[in-house]
Amino acid sequence: MMEIADVRKRILSTIERARQRAAERRTRADEAARAYSTFLEGTATPLFRQVANVLRAEGHHFSVSTPSGSVRLMSDRTAEDYIELLLDTTGDAPHVTGHTSRSRGRRVIETERAIGDPARLDENAVLDFLTKELEAFVDR
Repeated sequence: MMEIADVRKRILSTIERARQRAAERRTRADEAARAYSTFLEGTATPLFRQVANVLRAEGHHFSVSTPSGSVRLMSDRTAEDYIELLLDTTGDAPHVTGHTSRSRGRRVIETERAIGDPARLDENAVLDFLTKELEAFVDR
């Protein structure tokens, strides 16, 4: 049988490691939130607006909205049809996530995928995501 002092030492060490990891995760999330805010205002939102303008010119009616902490390209015909970017801080490495919702009759199909680190994302990465996701909306 193990000595209680050894068991206690290992448990206290585990608790301390967990606290350190949680503090590091919070720090990474705070840094990512600042980078994401800059990315959202300077890159993603203006690009979403440009895409909406091009779509409108081509007869596809989409609008841009900026709900708290995200940017969304929404179909003017169906509220369930949209593409949006969000910051996901639930894991160890915070990242921008692309979320797409499409209605097919009564069904709503939703997908999510990681886009990348908010501090490193550029217009090309966002446009690549948007063009791929838009295919399902403009093929109708």
